[in-house]
Amino acid sequence: MRPAGPGGGADPGSAPSPAPLSLRRRAVFGVGACIVFLVLLGLGTWQVERRAWKLDLIARVDARVHAPPVPAPGHADWPRVGPDDAYRHVRLSGTFLNDRETLVQAVTELGGGFWVLTPLRRPDGTLVLVNRGFVPGDRRDPATRMAGQVAAETTVTGLLRLTEPKGAFLRSNDPGDDRWYSRDVAAIAAARGLSDVAPYFVDADATPNPGGLPVGGLTVIAFPNNHLVYAITWYGMALMLAGAGLYLLRRGPGARDAEAR
Repeated sequence: MRPAGPGGGADPGSAPSPAPLSLRRRAVFGVGACIVFLVLLGLGTWQVERRAWKLDLIARVDARVHAPPVPAPGHADWPRVGPDDAYRHVRLSGTFLNDRETLVQAVTELGGGFWVLTPLRRPDGTLVLVNRGFVPGDRRDPATRMAGQVAAETTVTGLLRLTEPKGAFLRSNDPGDDRWYSRDVAAIAAARGLSDVAPYFVDADATPNPGGLPVGGLTVIAFPNNHLVYAITWYGMALMLAGAGLYLLRRGPGARDAEAR
């Protein structure tokens, strides 16, 4: 048998056991751990609810996109246009004001370039901005794509989109220099001197334009849905906290005596 160290204690080479928690410290730790545990459970449950909401949103948007086209909201309906109308499949007719088009910087599956937003004057005199589609940077000048500058009355089918005010991430629209990074309907209308403009714009579908430009039908519909991963993370952290808490709380005042025996 290995002789005991000085004073008859444990082997001096062995690691000391962590000191057991006092009753007061156990109570304080237990309350704090319970609060954090409940917060983590709440965050996990919130993510589960967010996931259900996101799945419902995706289903509703998908139904709108694939529904038969309906007339784009008229002037009387403009005040009621909101998030529930986003990506609605719509149809509208009128005449393009090609001399008032606006180029908005874009990055698409075809590369970098511009969206071509052109006002469409409807028979009642109101205007709707139509995103006719994408043109590469070397075709930004309308003179390089004259075939696509439709002058006759036309019908456009596409997706209703909500205005994108102020600009893109870290890049603000600059109407003074005619630099646009988002499709801000009100700002574009003001810069082009337009009135009676709908508070939305329409992304034209993939129906080919004369001359091949602009290229429509490039709307990207994507809703990030990582809520299940987040929920599992929060619930997992709650479970680990519960396990660690139980281990520490069990090391009460009698734990050292039990180890000594």
